[in-house]
Amino acid sequence: MKTYVVIGLGRFGSEIARQLCMLGAEVLAMDVQEHLVQQVANDVTHAVVGDARDKEVLKGLGVRNFDCAVIAIGDDLSASVLAAMNLQELGIHYIVCKAHDETHRRVLERLGVNRVVIPEKEHAQRLSRSLYSHNVLDYIELSDAYGIVDMPAPKEWMGKTLKEINVHVKLGVSIIAIKNGKKTTIAPGGAFTIQEGDILSVLGDSLSLEKVQKL
Repeated sequence: MKTYVVIGLGRFGSEIARQLCMLGAEVLAMDVQEHLVQQVANDVTHAVVGDARDKEVLKGLGVRNFDCAVIAIGDDLSASVLAAMNLQELGIHYIVCKAHDETHRRVLERLGVNRVVIPEKEHAQRLSRSLYSHNVLDYIELSDAYGIVDMPAPKEWMGKTLKEINVHVKLGVSIIAIKNGKKTTIAPGGAFTIQEGDILSVLGDSLSLEKVQKL
């Protein structure tokens, strides 16, 4: 079982903690505000009141034994920086940190934080892609260059096999899953025939995905 410590239980942090726990992870959630801790106490493995700026508090909670730490303190740059430094010194191998803006992001990246997210910006990018491309049902950004698009199968692909379509060669993308109703086929083979109602999960770089979206 994977173990996570989530620091900061505002809207972003509390939702991350709950979702991780729902996925089967062990989650320690902490915040300096008792009422926020109480709000998630029944939804996570452990919930405690504590200040991540104090390394001794983190050490006492045994956070060095966790697989990953998520710092979701929000707008307080100094608090997130101190928390990140403490976690690094305690030996946490993977740290994810929420940033308020690009300046906040750059500071955290210089500290060596493994992943920095700006939730509002990333949500806006994801939504704008869906709105701009009428045939895109969802978009997941994997990196600055790569993503996954969920989209209905184009009409011209109906009745054809994946081998016939050959999207990897023709478009530079890969179809990693196909869903139709409640049935989902993961990593479909070349003999798979596209049917009406199929929803394709397409993996590729940004330029290749743009081509697919125009079909």
